Amino acid sequence: MQRKLFFLYGVFAHLLFFAVFAYMAAFVGGFLVPKTIDTRTPDSTMQAILIDLVLLGLFAVPHSVMARPAFKRIWTRIIPTSIERTTYVLIANLAMILLLWQWRSVDIIVWDLHQPVLRAAVWVVFGAGWLMVPLASLMINHFDLFGTRQVYLHLQGKEYESLPFRTPNLYRQMRHPLYVGWMIAFWAAPTMTVGHMLFAAVLTVYMVIATFVEERDLVNHFGQQYQQYQRSVGRFIPRLAVPKANPTASANTPMTRRAENEPNHA
Repeated sequence: MQRKLFFLYGVFAHLLFFAVFAYMAAFVGGFLVPKTIDTRTPDSTMQAILIDLVLLGLFAVPHSVMARPAFKRIWTRIIPTSIERTTYVLIANLAMILLLWQWRSVDIIVWDLHQPVLRAAVWVVFGAGWLMVPLASLMINHFDLFGTRQVYLHLQGKEYESLPFRTPNLYRQMRHPLYVGWMIAFWAAPTMTVGHMLFAAVLTVYMVIATFVEERDLVNHFGQQYQQYQRSVGRFIPRLAVPKANPTASANTPMTRRAENEPNHA
């Protein structure tokens, strides 16, 4: 019974991510949902900025701390290893739901593209960014990334085994395509407000800082293998000349953190 409950828990958290991801795209894009990133709120500009910074911090800090191996070693004394990743995904989802629910707008215009072709082009880039996020996760093991593989193995009575280190598709061109997808999705806006820019800027800085922490953990785990990958492949931008040596893999998570290459279940 426990194995079935853990499996259902994992599936629920995974499906919740898809719902939150879709709502977040509409929220940032300003369509379909009742409240968007630029929906007017009665707060003063300074009050709105302070509230938004707190909300972003409530998402970013647990999202980063809970992904660290040292935290996991303590956390898994309380939470069964098979649902550690699922619980991480659930908490990240809940933090993002809180952010979207309580977000305060700062609707001062930074830029506003009026030319129809330019607006259409930015919307295409916006869509490409949101599409790049799930595609990048599918290039690695999507189900391992979101904890579904872990609960499925537990359901089958099998031990979790880390997946091999590899560099599929976009990961041969850049080490963090998931983060690049998020950055494109956040910044590609034909109309940019101060509130939207705050959202994009804080999360971009968070992701940049996160890569240094994550890669330190990956070097500790994979040693020279990952160091060779760092030398061969750019962090966010493809290099014009890539060495012929074939580095073998990277994986980093959504706004939701890498699972495959980090020693999740050490």
